[in-house]
Amino acid sequence: MYKAIVVTDPETADGFRLAGVSVVEAENADEASEKIKLLLDDPNAGILAVNEHFYDNIDEKTQEKIDSIYRPIVIPLPIKETVEMAGERRAYLARLIHRAIGFDITLRGREGE
Repeated sequence: MYKAIVVTDPETADGFRLAGVSVVEAENADEASEKIKLLLDDPNAGILAVNEHFYDNIDEKTQEKIDSIYRPIVIPLPIKETVEMAGERRAYLARLIHRAIGFDITLRGREGE
């Protein structure tokens, strides 16, 4: 059976461990990129959830590999600071939707937002 692996910073790693997920810690984007390259060749990896900051800094060659393989599925993992930025929530969600389905969707808020 394939496993889900989270690549994230040390500050959020313990929360994922408590949830029972395999975690690979990285101190910075460069270290994360090297670990991601190794995990792409892990035959047991099914899903690779990568801290969004690290995901955004993946080099072009590695991104091309991610786009060309069927497993593991590599997805960006929103980090707390990104989600909590009030003015950026809709734009952030729109980027995630665009990345997932390839189309731009206009998100409207509820009245008063």
